[in-house]
Amino acid sequence: MEPDEYQRHDATDLAGMVSRGEVTAAELLALARRRRDEVNPSLNAVVADLGGEADERAADPSLAGPFAGVPFLVKDLGQEYAGFPTSNGSRSLAADVADRHALVTQRFLDAGLVVFGKTNTPEFGAKGVTESEHFGPARNPWHTGHTPGGSSGGSGAAVAAGIVPAAGANDGGGSVRIPAACNGLVGLKTSRGLGPYGPQTGEVMFGMVTQGVVSRTVRDSAGLLDAIIGPDPRAGYQGATHDVAFVDRIREAPGRLRIGYSASSAINASPDPEAVAAVEGAARLLTELGHDVEEVAPPHDDEALARDFLTIWFAQLYGQVADVKQRLGAKDSQFEADTLATAELGRAAGMLGLLRALQNVNGYIHSLADFHERYDYFLTPTLATPPLPVGVTTTPDRLQKASRIVSRLRGGKVLAATGVLEEIISENIGWVPYTQLANLTGRPAISVPLHWTAAGLPLGVQFVGRLGADGDLLRLAAQLEEAQPWIQRFPAPVTAG
Repeated sequence: MEPDEYQRHDATDLAGMVSRGEVTAAELLALARRRRDEVNPSLNAVVADLGGEADERAADPSLAGPFAGVPFLVKDLGQEYAGFPTSNGSRSLAADVADRHALVTQRFLDAGLVVFGKTNTPEFGAKGVTESEHFGPARNPWHTGHTPGGSSGGSGAAVAAGIVPAAGANDGGGSVRIPAACNGLVGLKTSRGLGPYGPQTGEVMFGMVTQGVVSRTVRDSAGLLDAIIGPDPRAGYQGATHDVAFVDRIREAPGRLRIGYSASSAINASPDPEAVAAVEGAARLLTELGHDVEEVAPPHDDEALARDFLTIWFAQLYGQVADVKQRLGAKDSQFEADTLATAELGRAAGMLGLLRALQNVNGYIHSLADFHERYDYFLTPTLATPPLPVGVTTTPDRLQKASRIVSRLRGGKVLAATGVLEEIISENIGWVPYTQLANLTGRPAISVPLHWTAAGLPLGVQFVGRLGADGDLLRLAAQLEEAQPWIQRFPAPVTAG
């Protein structure tokens, strides 16, 4: 198989070719590594190599599963691979070697995938861009001056660049959907409890984080999700069961749907015209396909939602930082200043602040349930702007120094009084104000690549569905993929930004 041919096949195709003896797993692994070596110096998407582990697996004649022999990458956060460090994008965990596979990793392996590396992520997955101090920034293969998103940005860049046809990802505030939107890919954030987050932990952030993949085709996303979902006896949340495999569901017509769409956001009062064009173009396509589509008001106050989301997120970060310090003896110097500052905000919010935010989540669940009584899906842009230039959200050095001092003095309340929370909302959520709703409410949401900007950058659109409607979302995505195919769209040769 020639390199160009490898890059143009999805995982389903490649698995079929291995099964028929047209190519071997070892040959595919060599092609994946060759492509990585070509583009990774410019993209910084892959940050660890599993070496001989992958070679032994690719050479194993007993390798079996629906994706047997297909090269694959896991995210260096929440997808532990036994015997190798899982850094979570942090210097503090650079030597923290996993003693066992994460359950989702084991299920990837059980599906026959050949995992040969790990992908870039921001520290603790805490940003919508992938620019950690530990690994350095990942870059978008459509234009390396721009971000591939985050926190699964390394996975998104690796798939878009043709290193692998799909890669592991997870989503706590948009971290599957944002990279999918930035890189021209499919990304489904599953319903709460549908996929495993063990055995290292049963759940993360009160069930708001889910496991998944980014891929180039709907059928790959469907098949890979079929492989990883299922009961986890150690999990705190158990999702709805699915009697019909997702790969079978996507062959069914979705029927006539009621879809409400909006590009409005209280956080970003003026979304970029490209974001508006993306959602309006999707609305027109849906109408042409026979669906009932109308513009609606968002079912929630996204500014209040962002505050509650960040309160919960910062509390989670505070707990993570405290755990790493206690367990490994990590020092403040091993964490980024932004991480310390936001963790301190989480500490300062206190138990009452956290409980209030969690209680407010019930209101978002109720309002979205009311919305779904009238509409099957809520359609938005995935991003309020095209993918950001690399480095645009970096905190200036002087503010980083101030943050470290305030964090050391436990001055979170002082920090909050300076308006830093509003600045964080504006800088880090202002360009992605649409994604957190699905995490807080536990609903499934998918980003599909229906729009490219005038500058040639992808900008996906998002559909939020009812709890348990994961298969229905994939079925709609398959209809859109058939109507407006995107698999043959590739970035130009990687260029410096």
